[in-house]
Amino acid sequence: MSKKGKKKSGIEGIFIANEKGYGFVEINEREDDLFIPSNKVNGALDGDTVKVIIEKKKEKDRRAEGKIIKIVKREKETVIGIFQKSKNFGFVVPDDKKFATDIFISKNKCKNAKNNDKVVAKITKYPEGKKNAEGEIIEVLGNVNQAGIDMLSVIKEFDLPYEFPSFVQEEAEKISQEINLDDIQNRRDLRDDIIFTIDGEDAKDLDDAVNVYKNENGNYCLDVHIADVSYYVKEDSKIDKEAIKRGTSVYMFDRVIPMLPFELSNGICSLNAGKDRFALSCSMEIDENGSVISSDVYKSVIRVTERMTYTNVNKIINNTDEEVLNRYSKYIYNFKLMEELALILKNRRTKQGYLNLDIPESKIILDEQGKTIEVKKYETTFANEIIEQFMLTANETIAEKFYWLEAPFIYRVHEEPEYDKIQETNKFLFNVGEKIKVTRDNIYPKAFADVLEKLKGTEYEKVISTLILRTLKLAKYESENKGHFGIASKYYCHFTSPIRRYPDLFIHRVISEYIKNNYNMNEERIEELQNKADKYAVTSSETEKIATKAEREAEDIKKAEFMQDKIGEEYIGIVSSITSFGMFVELESTVEGLIRFENMGNEYFIYDENRKTLIGEKTNRVFKIGDEVKIQVIEANKELRKIAFKLVENKE
Repeated sequence: MSKKGKKKSGIEGIFIANEKGYGFVEINEREDDLFIPSNKVNGALDGDTVKVIIEKKKEKDRRAEGKIIKIVKREKETVIGIFQKSKNFGFVVPDDKKFATDIFISKNKCKNAKNNDKVVAKITKYPEGKKNAEGEIIEVLGNVNQAGIDMLSVIKEFDLPYEFPSFVQEEAEKISQEINLDDIQNRRDLRDDIIFTIDGEDAKDLDDAVNVYKNENGNYCLDVHIADVSYYVKEDSKIDKEAIKRGTSVYMFDRVIPMLPFELSNGICSLNAGKDRFALSCSMEIDENGSVISSDVYKSVIRVTERMTYTNVNKIINNTDEEVLNRYSKYIYNFKLMEELALILKNRRTKQGYLNLDIPESKIILDEQGKTIEVKKYETTFANEIIEQFMLTANETIAEKFYWLEAPFIYRVHEEPEYDKIQETNKFLFNVGEKIKVTRDNIYPKAFADVLEKLKGTEYEKVISTLILRTLKLAKYESENKGHFGIASKYYCHFTSPIRRYPDLFIHRVISEYIKNNYNMNEERIEELQNKADKYAVTSSETEKIATKAEREAEDIKKAEFMQDKIGEEYIGIVSSITSFGMFVELESTVEGLIRFENMGNEYFIYDENRKTLIGEKTNRVFKIGDEVKIQVIEANKELRKIAFKLVENKE
């Protein structure tokens, strides 16, 4: 009786819906998700907290199967979608295709919405059985084809706070845009040092600056200066509380939803060239092998000498542009020294097993109306690498120092991947004659790095990078140091971007307090900061997930928009993923589309899950990840965020 009663009470988890009707339930204490057939979903919607009972246990490759018996908490109260009007009522077609039903809107709850308007609908009655959800329109965003409505829809869908409350804005406007001269005596004055910011051309919130020189014994000295945001954003201030809620800045092409108000992010905290700015600095002495042999963390006042771009620094180190070389002639030695040190640091990381995953990002260019006019790979140069290596080194140095001080802290944690997942990846790597050499007790990043190195320069390089990325766990914030697998580091934190990430701002506050108190902190304050570290690590990980998802959705919309006028055009692409319903193909531009089985010709294809291949039943024609194929664009729908291709031929 007790067992039966326990079974009926159910296990709590989060429902992850599939647009085909079925779904999965994520349960904390279980490694695998629980499969929920469409007839056992019982009205649950994506993201809902549910109670579930297990009806079929796991068998070999089949997941355990369950049934939802109770909805504990609804995830969504509002839905974004397109309004469709009829004579006596209307309904909203949700943008989120995982939302199981259209939402019925009675005539008196339409709020003057017109046909094809993007709207925000509040759910007043959730779906039951075959009945649709019901709701009322609470906001009309504008016609679906109106400029900027697509990005506004994403902002509303993820409930991103795109405006600062008036009381936060008022507090920001009271902050002086000039440094407090009285505080200079408490800082190291570096305003005569040669210091550079190096960023993209369109960057506006400049929160890191660097300087490299050699000391008398021939070692490198790397100074990393980070905007002292915590000096201006006081603990528990209105701006601070708002920054905690936001957790991170969100970047969506033509707009930024910043973590901090403009007066800080683009004003007094931005390390603009020629302006006196307060910084939190980390100076490191580094030997010829790339080891940090000593370091110092301190408060400073700096004046950036030049605002450099990746493009111009790259031209300098490659001697490719006479005009740029002449303009910065007196600093050429500085940049050559940066290149030298960055190469040493990179080589050291490579030996440790740093995973240099070659997965290009997309660069999406919009016109003045916000419409996509170009999608291409985001080109990186060695100038990007210089800044990456310097920031990684500063982050590691800070994390290690404060770990040994046993300070309350937020670390950037990336745990080792699961053995079973690695074995799944090895099934595919078998096809290209490689294997990630691990045991259950010995999983090291070097084993992954060795495979990446062997396949570098081959047609499999990008595909294997993507496959390994999917094998790895997601990085997150934790108040306990557990190392960072992906960069093969025992100690790691985010210290270098306090303008746009809350964990960086929080640890700046901790570091500043330790410096101020000469590293003698009372136990009561340590406990208070530790409780905050525990809390903010969780909330920052959650806001980061939301921001990443919103940015990805925005990218999908803009890529689909770009392909809308290319229906019928043919391209060469690479098979990027094989599934049980078709294969994804990525074009040179980074646009990716799905070829379903019905668009692969007149043959039935069998999906080999172990080898991640498709095999033609009649011809034994095989498609595998990394294959080059010719496709034709047959669908591009920005509302569905979907691009579909048809196979034209297999390019040999």
